[in-house]
Amino acid sequence: MEIKIGKVTHFYNQISVAVLKLEDVLKSGDKIVIIGKTTELTQVVTSMEIEHHKVQSAGPGMDVALKVVEPVRQGDIVCKIVEDK
Repeated sequence: MEIKIGKVTHFYNQISVAVLKLEDVLKSGDKIVIIGKTTELTQVVTSMEIEHHKVQSAGPGMDVALKVVEPVRQGDIVCKIVEDK
């Protein structure tokens, strides 16, 4: 199951980092999917930063920088994949 947790507000191509505006909690180790008009990327969160400081989790209303494995675009939707129990 996928839960919308935010959207991409910026993407820095040179360093492959996306800035996300969060609507829900995101933690290191979470599996996410980023979906847009030309984007469909699934990955595990391995590196997150807030204002150049590494963090293990971030919550609603926060802007977080996330290392991504493929280019994404401003406006892409970010969903967390949760396993049904």
